[in-house]
Amino acid sequence: MTTHGTDRDLWIRRYHPAEQARTRLLCLPHAGGSATFYFPVSRALAPRVEVLAAQYPGRQDRRQEPCIDNIPELADRLLPLVVAEQDGRPLALFGHSMGASLAFELAGLLEQRAGIVPVMLFASGRRAPSRFRPQDDVHRRGDEALLRDVRQLSGTDDRFLADDDLLRMVLPAIRSDYRAAETYRPQRVHRVSCPVTAFVGDDDPKAPLDDVRVWREHTSGPFTMEVFPGGHFYLTEQAPRLIARIEDVLTGLWANS
Repeated sequence: MTTHGTDRDLWIRRYHPAEQARTRLLCLPHAGGSATFYFPVSRALAPRVEVLAAQYPGRQDRRQEPCIDNIPELADRLLPLVVAEQDGRPLALFGHSMGASLAFELAGLLEQRAGIVPVMLFASGRRAPSRFRPQDDVHRRGDEALLRDVRQLSGTDDRFLADDDLLRMVLPAIRSDYRAAETYRPQRVHRVSCPVTAFVGDDDPKAPLDDVRVWREHTSGPFTMEVFPGGHFYLTEQAPRLIARIEDVLTGLWANS
């Protein structure tokens, strides 16, 4: 399983290097998102936790590359790069929405193929993998319907959505990511052995609480669920509280190790 530094630099961003940090946290973006979404998380947790953020192809500085529209392929591409990053420090994964599905798939592959068990999987704003909804087909709809869904979730700056030139640039990545999220079915990974902490907003239309609770069936380790005020992008409004909880959980793992 070989890789090159340039590949790692493309796929995995490190905004605040922290070689003395006890734990690394790999953050996986939501549909239409990018690594920069996690810059504030990295800034807040450094130097105690070193945050790595995945940058998917088809956006920002990778916009000339073709998008990847399925979770298993994204996990396959990330796997050797994450393995190459390992330096003996514990690794935790955080994924929001689509990123939570990718984190689950990646956690399973890390264990199956590399013998690496993450110390924690934080699954945010996402139904459990087995609670997919066949009726989800936003990725098949026209541009206006797709953008309507994006706006309703309030995860994108309205000024950005009003810029036609920018929209033409990012719509392919948004549609591709929606397809990845809506068509994901767990086939290679059904359960992980790492502990899972599920975070969710109490008014999230994409992640009903009953469906989020089912994450407990997808781990043989401990499971906890924490509900925050807010909708699908509760994590933007609740960022200080969420970041504090992430650090509390990781600190608890250090204390028990």
